[in-house]
Amino acid sequence: MFELMLCSLFTLVPDYLYRRYRQGKRIGREITLFSMWYELRWGITGCVMLTVLLITMIFYYHPSTSSAALFFRTVPIAPETIGRVAEVFVDFSAPVKKGTVLFTLDSSKQRAATETAKKKIAEVNVQLVAAKVDVAKAEAQLQQAQSDYKQAKAELDVKSELQRRSPGIVPQREIEKLQVLADGRQAAVGAASAAKQSTEIQMSTVLPAAKASAQAVLDQAEVELDKTIVRAGVDGRVEQFLLRPGDVVNPLMRPAGILIPEGAGQRGLQAGFGQIEAQVLKPGMIAEAACTSLPWTIIPMVITSVQDYIAAGQFRGGEQLIDASAAKPGTILVFLEPLEKDGLADVTAGSSCIVNAYTSNHEVIASKETGAFKGFALHAIDATGLVHALLLRIQALLLPVKTLVLSGH
Repeated sequence: MFELMLCSLFTLVPDYLYRRYRQGKRIGREITLFSMWYELRWGITGCVMLTVLLITMIFYYHPSTSSAALFFRTVPIAPETIGRVAEVFVDFSAPVKKGTVLFTLDSSKQRAATETAKKKIAEVNVQLVAAKVDVAKAEAQLQQAQSDYKQAKAELDVKSELQRRSPGIVPQREIEKLQVLADGRQAAVGAASAAKQSTEIQMSTVLPAAKASAQAVLDQAEVELDKTIVRAGVDGRVEQFLLRPGDVVNPLMRPAGILIPEGAGQRGLQAGFGQIEAQVLKPGMIAEAACTSLPWTIIPMVITSVQDYIAAGQFRGGEQLIDASAAKPGTILVFLEPLEKDGLADVTAGSSCIVNAYTSNHEVIASKETGAFKGFALHAIDATGLVHALLLRIQALLLPVKTLVLSGH
């Protein structure tokens, strides 16, 4: 309507003034309802064509969309293992901090494994104490064997020396017995030394390795036990948390609920514009938004990024061929943030919005390389954004009436 009224000032009104004051034709006389098309055909045709061009220019250079919302991320509440719920610590809806215990699973099996691992460590500690005693015992046995060997060797040396000095004074049979006894005592020393070394290895290597293995089993059991305690991963709020003791939860098939991170949906807005506007939408463009959950309010925003991919064109490799005719036309996803701090604080997360983006050619117009005609055209493009801004404010003004009265609810 505004475009039609504006265009009529440059087409239909001049045509009528020419007919009225140049040709002397008056409304109700020469210009009637039936002759209006013929008399004002140039003005009407020019008005329609100019209006269509103006509307096209406005919607192309100042794109608008009602497919906008404050999308927010949710975090699934799921344990790392399958189990039956033992106790729930939060209500149906409640704020939580990072690390807050949400619920616990039945941990009887994990506790039993933990106790078994602890007893295994205690058993290894007892074996270490016993090994220390065995080392002391082996040391004493080694010293005794060495003493016996020294005694036998000394007696053998004495008898052998007497036999060398006075042959026949010591029977050869006795010397042979002493030699056998000395060899046996020497073997006993070797055996005692080997027993001591074996006991030392048992105490310094085998038992510590067994203790470390038992400690690893205990650590694993404690990790499994800790998995039965489900905590909040981030600060936020749990909503519709209907989990109750006795329920069985599965991390893959049946999560316990969802956690909404703090501030989710209040940092930015996502809008889907038509694909034809892909070349117009750029980061840094000024935009405005009017949201359903915050009526009669215009939120100034800025485009921070434009997604380079259209979601409707994605596919996942499989056993079927792609048919392009079956694909639905998608939109250009644009991310916007408020110009003012906490500009979206009063908007409910998930709310639907209407977004207008405005093209600004100020830098191009100010450039010395821009000609007069091009500068005038860019001025006209920027000025027509006022029409879209006015339409957005009318939509925001009529939004409660449209929603509460005209929707039929």
